[in-house]
Amino acid sequence: MRNADAGFSTRFRCAIAAIGATLTLIAVALPAAAALVPPPGYYGPVGHSDEAFRCPDMPTPFTGTLDFPSKYEGSGKARDQLNEASDAEYKAKSKPISDMEKGINKIVDKYMETGKPEALQCALAWYGAWSHAQALLGDSVSHTGKSVRKWSLASLSGAWLHLKFSSSKPLAAYPEQTQQIESWLNDIVNKVVTEWDENAPSEKLNNHFYWAAWSVMATSIVTDRRDLFDWAARIYNGFAKQVDAEGYLHNELVRNTRALSYHNFAITPLAMIAAFGKANGVNLPDAGGGALARLANRTLQGIAKPQMFQDKTGYRQLLEGLDEPGGKLVWLEPYCWSLSCSAAIISQRNGLRPLKNARLGGNMTRVFEKD
Repeated sequence: MRNADAGFSTRFRCAIAAIGATLTLIAVALPAAAALVPPPGYYGPVGHSDEAFRCPDMPTPFTGTLDFPSKYEGSGKARDQLNEASDAEYKAKSKPISDMEKGINKIVDKYMETGKPEALQCALAWYGAWSHAQALLGDSVSHTGKSVRKWSLASLSGAWLHLKFSSSKPLAAYPEQTQQIESWLNDIVNKVVTEWDENAPSEKLNNHFYWAAWSVMATSIVTDRRDLFDWAARIYNGFAKQVDAEGYLHNELVRNTRALSYHNFAITPLAMIAAFGKANGVNLPDAGGGALARLANRTLQGIAKPQMFQDKTGYRQLLEGLDEPGGKLVWLEPYCWSLSCSAAIISQRNGLRPLKNARLGGNMTRVFEKD
């Protein structure tokens, strides 16, 4: 009996070993998933200039609770009436974060333009101090707190992409700093994903979710995490179901006097997500029967003729800079790279260049101008 047991045990071990060997061969035979990449413009080399650079004072890392009032406090469901006292409180409390968003983008842009080593050292010092302090990882106890976290992540990861993927390889000499910073961005993105429920009811899916998806998409490329990329793509597909046949977003129309502004605000991260999808072989603009193009056309028509949004909502529109030269049309850069824009739209975009936005990662014209 013992001999029989021993024989069975030997045969069992041999079978397990054979299965293991087979699985190893299969693993070797299967190609690894392609690394996630940004659009080609991010690979551009660093420029050269004799322009002097002085590193600005770094804002103190924000390590506290993300608890900020809404600037629309008390304005009802439409959330369209500015509360000046709440807005002032919000700006004061979030100033270190806002200064970090804007400052790091300016520093990275300056480095990419000039190639000044001092600018790169400055950027690494800012990122390094905030990552070492574990900034932006505190609890969020308000909707605005959650919003600030994903906006700041969009800025931080968006700017970092320029350094990470430039063909000049500016980060090659700083592997430890790079690992620390990217680990920190990864910790932030994990919180963002938990704070914005992809299964939220459709009436909740609005511009905030689109900005969260862009912050997650940008960070997915930084960290090469396919799960994050897919999460952002699913939010985009949820958006594609929201756009009606005329190109309106119901959940932005309810903003009454700011409906047009929020259509424009919503399409900004969506155009970036579409561009990053294209760079990785995912055709997002086709979702929803061309939802992105419908939204883009309606938004541009509304900017040219705000009356159509007034007729739709019953409220005169507050344009919030949309009537100024350059306005907030930075999304035309990724949009026209992802889809074929008409000659008129291309001319409009070219007349506004350079188009920049800190929450997209700085100078978008530099990324998309060679289309």
